[in-house]
Amino acid sequence: MNTEPKRISILGSTGSIGTQTLDIIASYPERFRAEVLTAGRNHKLLAEQARRFAPSIVVIADESGAADLQNELFGTGIRVEVGSEAIAEAAGRDEADIVVTAMVGYSGLLPTIRAIESGKTIALSNKETLVVGGELISRMLGRIPEAKLLPVDSEHSAIFQCLQGESHHTIRRLILTASGGPFRTTPRETFPELTREQTLRHPNWDMGAKVTVDSATMMNKGFEMIEARWLFDIEPSRIDVAVHPQSIVHSMVEFVDGSVKAQLGVPDMHLPIQYALGYPTRLESKRPGLTLEQYSSLTFEHPDTNRFPLLRIAYQAAEQGGLAPCVMNAANEVAVARFLAGDIRFVDIPWLVATGLEDIPECSELTLQTLEECHHEATHRAEAIANRIQRHPQDNPFFN
Repeated sequence: MNTEPKRISILGSTGSIGTQTLDIIASYPERFRAEVLTAGRNHKLLAEQARRFAPSIVVIADESGAADLQNELFGTGIRVEVGSEAIAEAAGRDEADIVVTAMVGYSGLLPTIRAIESGKTIALSNKETLVVGGELISRMLGRIPEAKLLPVDSEHSAIFQCLQGESHHTIRRLILTASGGPFRTTPRETFPELTREQTLRHPNWDMGAKVTVDSATMMNKGFEMIEARWLFDIEPSRIDVAVHPQSIVHSMVEFVDGSVKAQLGVPDMHLPIQYALGYPTRLESKRPGLTLEQYSSLTFEHPDTNRFPLLRIAYQAAEQGGLAPCVMNAANEVAVARFLAGDIRFVDIPWLVATGLEDIPECSELTLQTLEECHHEATHRAEAIANRIQRHPQDNPFFN
């Protein structure tokens, strides 16, 4: 029996998922070791993490922080590498047993591909990998059986746990739960005045800014639906969304006999991260567990796609397939960035995404090259759309 700790590469160690992954590594030093840590720009936190966990390699994507990072780690023996390509290479290094993909956005696609090519076990937290490249990733996993995807998102982890010991052909539908975000009960007529600060106040989860905005628009749930389509080989028409404000039931599976299995737990991302790292072993945790007596009721609602049209748009993009999800993701990344910068309003995000989807490139075969070209072109077009929206916000077809 191998008693050596599993070596973990964390792509995006300074973000919400990355820092919580390091919490788990610190809690189980006999089981896990941080081998590679990467970050986009936060070189100060990356240096702190490196000094504490002593990985073999750290990588910073932003070259402007590289000199400071090298100075802070001088004499530690930790190797410092720089650039997005170095992050992709780090994902496939022999040093790691598990690669945690905690990067946000399209930038997570290439490192995940490199990890698959190297036959790694991947604890997948980057939604955009399967949203943009689900078809490509599925083909690759079919060719490289030693590579495995273990879901980290709480919803997909819940479904994965519910399906243990079950046959795929017995699944009737998957039910993804959604908190409803900060604006679940906010009157629709006030949406044009919603601010950045209001949007970033999620009622249940502590997440990064981009994911929190996606949760507020319910695009996050649209992304998760597309992820589930590829993770569990289920067509979108058999994936439902239920708004569950308490965030205790993390998702459910309905089987052909009418039985429904659900996974419950406190709204804490440590649990699904820990499950992925320890799989197939459940590790004992000292974190507070679920006390059902604290909850007088658990409620479920249908999502309102008139108030949150991006969920409906995501289903349409999933049904269309091809490059439509790639275009949708690129437009959403631009929309969220421009909203956070104060250039457009919260209500303009679905307008920008819907307008971006009016032009889908033709594609005979999805490859990394066609996805990269599509992402680049769709991003450029979305920036132009954002500029038009900024000049003419009164033309918004969704909320004016």
